[in-house]
Amino acid sequence: MSGHDARTVATGPTAGGHAARVGPTTPVPTGGARSRTPDPDGGARSRPATEVGPTTPDPAGDARSRATTAGTVGYAQLWRADPGAWLAAGAAWRGLAGPVRGRAAGLAAHAGVLRPGWAGSASAAAQRRIGELRTTLTDVLPVLFEVDQALAEFAARMSVAKARLGAEVARAESGGLAVDRTGAVRADPTRPSDRVGPAVVGARAGIHGALALAGAADREAAGRLDALATAAVTGWVSVPPARRPGPGAGPAEVSRWWAGLSPAERRWLVGREPGRIGRLDGVPAGARDQANRVLLTDRREEFLARRRALLRPLPAGPLEVTRRARLARVEAALGGLDGLGERLATPGAPRAYLLGFDPAGDGRAVLALGNPDRAGAVLTYVPGMTTDLADAPAELGRAARVLERCAAVGPGEETAAVLWLDYDAPDFLPEASSARQAEDAGPALHRFQEGLRATHEGPPARQTVLGHSYGSLVVGAAARDHGLAADALVFVGSPGVGVDHAAELRMPAGRVWASTAPDDVIRLVREPDELARRAVLAGTPLGPVLAVLDPHAERLWFGADPSAPGFGGRRFPSARHGHTGYWDPDNPALDGMARIVLGR
Repeated sequence: MSGHDARTVATGPTAGGHAARVGPTTPVPTGGARSRTPDPDGGARSRPATEVGPTTPDPAGDARSRATTAGTVGYAQLWRADPGAWLAAGAAWRGLAGPVRGRAAGLAAHAGVLRPGWAGSASAAAQRRIGELRTTLTDVLPVLFEVDQALAEFAARMSVAKARLGAEVARAESGGLAVDRTGAVRADPTRPSDRVGPAVVGARAGIHGALALAGAADREAAGRLDALATAAVTGWVSVPPARRPGPGAGPAEVSRWWAGLSPAERRWLVGREPGRIGRLDGVPAGARDQANRVLLTDRREEFLARRRALLRPLPAGPLEVTRRARLARVEAALGGLDGLGERLATPGAPRAYLLGFDPAGDGRAVLALGNPDRAGAVLTYVPGMTTDLADAPAELGRAARVLERCAAVGPGEETAAVLWLDYDAPDFLPEASSARQAEDAGPALHRFQEGLRATHEGPPARQTVLGHSYGSLVVGAAARDHGLAADALVFVGSPGVGVDHAAELRMPAGRVWASTAPDDVIRLVREPDELARRAVLAGTPLGPVLAVLDPHAERLWFGADPSAPGFGGRRFPSARHGHTGYWDPDNPALDGMARIVLGR
């Protein structure tokens, strides 16, 4: 893609005194005949024109491939576009965070060596200069993630545009129309013209819609990269005003505060206050991801230092027992952080966004696949008991399966999924028998959903909140007590959601869905007094008759069964896949979840 030269961001001295290359040469997507593919070593290889580029619609409504209007995308160019190349370019930039951190750490180590044996004004000046160089390097870290996001989101939208184009062409051809290599739609002359005319118009409109989406993505990505190229000259960061949102500030207020900051001020906050920005509902997902990726490495270094301090055994006794317990907790936290890091480094689509994490205790994490601020449909998935930080990558895999099924059901739809594990999930059955932890999670889930509404770009997204097992109680309690910014609530494998009827969840009629597999053991979960009553009745001659007439037959541990007819919600089927198989590929429940997310 031409229109701009490929730019390389450079900052900081190398050992030889030359400018250190921070990133690979990145092609700026602004529509042209050739582009350069970045490699991780900073080089750029020219390749033939297979990327998106300009196009001019002809007067008859056909999408020609003539490159005459910058920032538009032609039919043939979109067919040949390779979104994977842009994902790889973003990953190359993201991968430079490690070397940049290493260089910054090396400067700090050199400063530490110099400090004991050197005093005076020259020493102070040297230390100050080393500190400035280190700060210059660390200021680049959010930028590396920002470039990665811009390219990954461009790739995602190009993938959606290609899927839409493919669907439109397939629809046209199945209707007896012909679409040539330039995108021109022609009618079959043997068909009656009164029937063909509207079909041709519809096909042309669909194809142009896909090309328009690709062109808009191309222009937007070019603008984002241009702004970063300018910031490389004018300065990455600048100190923001002292005001910060107070502890009681809602997501809408936080969003207004963030909108009032310049990009350079935002980068300053991301780099210097990542702990605040990374968990702040109302801050866009992109900035939270940048902050949390910075913070993740810092937290890991802290735990590694703790681990080193705890490795030396103590004499047998209470202190040694305490040391081993502390070491086990540190090892568990490191394992969870490393699992997060591995998932964040996984190449390919959709890109993961780290919206929050906490290694304390069992650990917490909020992870998104795709940018929820830019998707037309967003799923928030709340897992159930025993889930901790170490389980986050596997639980995110369930959300990924829903997205994959969404892509199959609705090609060309922009979707994102969030794993919301920002609560203390019960570890054992005695804990899971109480609603306390679910009720404690309610305010945080309410704020998170409000934050998704506040930061979303463009028309409001369709928001779906899904809870599994104990997670369904978390969702139900939050909806009942606080309300949820959602267009649909979904419960699978639920032990009850804290209410006896769907109307108590503050959702419009028809917006609450549930599914329970025929062989899910959750169907046997009953309140203790109900279990005792059933045990007594089972030993009487009238027991079987009374069981059929039992008015409490649909009650579970935490209220009415949301998948029962009397609950007042809508049901979708599940095959016999037990308590954890709702996401199995051959389970119709997976298809049901995808259709609800898409609003179908």
